[in-house]
Amino acid sequence: MHFGLIGKTLTHSFSKEYFTQKLNTLGISGHYDLFELSSIEAFPAWLQQHPLLKGLNVTIPYKTAIIPYLDEVDEIAKTIGAVNTITFNNGKTKGYNTDCFGFEQTLLQHYPLKKQRTAIILGTGGSAKAVEYVLQKYDFEITKVSRIATATSITYHDINEAIIATNALLVNCTPVGMYPNTDVILPLPFHLFSEQHYFIDLVYNPVKTATALKLETVGVHSINGLKMLYAQAEKSWEIWNS
Repeated sequence: MHFGLIGKTLTHSFSKEYFTQKLNTLGISGHYDLFELSSIEAFPAWLQQHPLLKGLNVTIPYKTAIIPYLDEVDEIAKTIGAVNTITFNNGKTKGYNTDCFGFEQTLLQHYPLKKQRTAIILGTGGSAKAVEYVLQKYDFEITKVSRIATATSITYHDINEAIIATNALLVNCTPVGMYPNTDVILPLPFHLFSEQHYFIDLVYNPVKTATALKLETVGVHSINGLKMLYAQAEKSWEIWNS
């Protein structure tokens, strides 16, 4: 059984170690490999070179860009607009999103839903789309933040005291602070946050980013993306073997 992960830069990935250990524990003959693609346009030719694949994971920056290259997309992934898991059956590819499952588990464990259901999402990539899907499921009001303002998002410079005061949850869906760039920090007005805020950082390597550590100094409750990572990985495994 052959599995793998595609992305642009995979030095941060835990997937190979995780799934290799899983295969060994279950006594299954197979392997899980990391495949760095310089562009998503290279995917069709690359796929022809790997005809024995049973399943793939997809990471930054291809979770949305991969969709036109797939034969079919699961309804949830289609609604989200991002795919992070692919199955191969009878020569056909089908895309799924397990990030939403992983994030939902983290949200329910970390954030008290009895608090105000308002959130700031940092980033607008594939992971952010999954986070938005879950937050909408729980009736959150959402403020989206990107480096460039759009019709549906503000910029980091627009985050002011009023916005922070009315949003209890902050979710980082960007790779800022991820290994090896661990000294990079999000441009936030840290002094405006307090113990009334919760921070979910989808980055898991390092365990705490520079952003998370700085938010903790003003009392913010923070958690990294490790629980989400494990949950979405297990969901991927379930889909591949269903």
